[in-house]
Amino acid sequence: MLVLRDVQKTDLPGLKRLAAVLNTVNLPNNEETLEAIIDKSVKSFAGKVKDPFEREYLFVLEDVRNNLIIGTSMIIAQHGTYDAPHIYYEVSEREHYSASLERHLRHKVLSIAYNYEGPTEIGGLVVDPPYRATPDKPGKQLSFVRFLFIAMHRRLFRPRVLAELLPPLLPDGRSLLWEACGKKFTGLTYLEADRLSRQNKEFIKELFPSSDIYASLFPDRVQKVLGEVGPATRGVQRMLERVGFRYVERIDPFDGGPHFEADTADITLVRRYRTVKLADEDFELEGDDVLVAAERESGRNRFRSVRCQARLDNTVIYLPARAKEILEVKPGAKLSIIPFE
Repeated sequence: MLVLRDVQKTDLPGLKRLAAVLNTVNLPNNEETLEAIIDKSVKSFAGKVKDPFEREYLFVLEDVRNNLIIGTSMIIAQHGTYDAPHIYYEVSEREHYSASLERHLRHKVLSIAYNYEGPTEIGGLVVDPPYRATPDKPGKQLSFVRFLFIAMHRRLFRPRVLAELLPPLLPDGRSLLWEACGKKFTGLTYLEADRLSRQNKEFIKELFPSSDIYASLFPDRVQKVLGEVGPATRGVQRMLERVGFRYVERIDPFDGGPHFEADTADITLVRRYRTVKLADEDFELEGDDVLVAAERESGRNRFRSVRCQARLDNTVIYLPARAKEILEVKPGAKLSIIPFE
């Protein structure tokens, strides 16, 4: 069985191992960056970041059989503040017509925009390659746990939720849009710009053109990836659409990946969230497939969640003994659940 939990400072070696394998923008292979991400998350779960909208929560998925971290996912309580605005391109279409030439043309136009009181963002989802496409569905667990946590703490999050999806990238990880646009205005590589933007977005406002950009000026292969979802991310797209997310005609200014959004209250998993009490008896048969979580107010590990079969009886839940052991709960404990389907 796998356990989802809040990241701990002792998890740094495990995250470094995972980052060395993947080295993605979601989990950079940089110890200093990883330490900062972990520290922010630990303080966020403990409530030590005073403003709840400045909190960032990192979840890890651990294979408890060998104490191996096999994936991560993240919630950023508010993506877009006065110090670090949410920056994106609005994608629109302009029509032009020449009567003398009898020529009618449509152009895709990118307009840079800023949001200073942005939505909650879900992101940071990575899974160790050997565990992908396994019956445990680790990617789905890592994705769903974020909606479970948001449902448990609605007041800590914004009324809308954003997911930025990766577009098709070049084999070496570079972005076609960045090579055609961002790099020319900043002189930075895609990875350099992404790393810098985690701490400082001032360079984007100062160096990016403030005027509209006609995508027609880009090579055809660049135009084709604007707002497109990369092959490795299409499963995430389908999952998001099933729970209520839609493409909102906005893209990432670095890589051109599409932005999907939903009203928090309309996300199906949030709507189906419920709290229950743990029964005395164990349950070891086929039942409802659920993601169940337990929290505690103190200690190192404040949040734990597992996917398991369960039996629901109004406000009471019956769990397998192994699930109760991993959650570290006793009969009568308050638990939170969402369906895993």
